[in-house]
Amino acid sequence: MSIRYGLLALLERGPMYGYQLRSAFEESIGATWPLNIGQVYTTLGRLVRDELVESLPEHEAGQRPYRITEAGRTELVGWFETAIGRIDRPRDELTIKLALALATPGIDVDRVVHTQRAASKRALQEFVRRKIRDTRADNVSGRLVLDAMIFQTEAEIRWLDHCAESIGGSDPRPGAEQP
Repeated sequence: MSIRYGLLALLERGPMYGYQLRSAFEESIGATWPLNIGQVYTTLGRLVRDELVESLPEHEAGQRPYRITEAGRTELVGWFETAIGRIDRPRDELTIKLALALATPGIDVDRVVHTQRAASKRALQEFVRRKIRDTRADNVSGRLVLDAMIFQTEAEIRWLDHCAESIGGSDPRPGAEQP
């Protein structure tokens, strides 16, 4: 997740201070990924340093708003116009964990797969509940983020089923026949 570009996109709407950016970010993504306020201000500091954002004078309440610069707009447009490749995404910790579990003596890989599958099923149920609860028609971005999380979690569960079958463990699906 790119906080840098998320903040630039939000500042394209107009000047905001840190807490406004945090709230707008979380609202835009359906509160799927909480954003630490320290991360917001650290990222803003880097954006100011890189001259993509400028800080404005403090308000009476001591809040310092920020606004995007022309260089920031150019950077943001470039980000939107460039596809995100699979190689540009963070490493998949689950894939690494399973690969290392297979290579580590004494690890019950079948149990690792079953534990993760159970956790993924719970996460999927929570995403679906959240989607049902969020009935606001105007929150298209939040619904799309939840849809992405649902689709990714469903794919993860299918992949875990494939892993269980490939390593010769029991099929984790309820009622599944053993080969």
